[in-house]
Amino acid sequence: MQPSHDPKGLIRESYRIEGISDAECRSILIDWALSLPDGADQRAALQTLLDQYGAESAHPMTALLQEGLTAPQPTRKGRRR
Repeated sequence: MQPSHDPKGLIRESYRIEGISDAECRSILIDWALSLPDGADQRAALQTLLDQYGAESAHPMTALLQEGLTAPQPTRKGRRR
């Protein structure tokens, strides 16, 4: 069973891929975000993943996780119909 912060193990696996590119990491990160359970705290999950894997600071996924923590949270515009 995968932890709720990485339900498919995508982030874990990205750190195991030797020579992975920034573009590949971005694609994996998008898939990861879409696989989070409804209502999950994305920033908390990002922080947990960064704490777990961030020791590999030269890895492109580490930079993306850090970027995700500093990016503004998306807001919903408009009303529900």
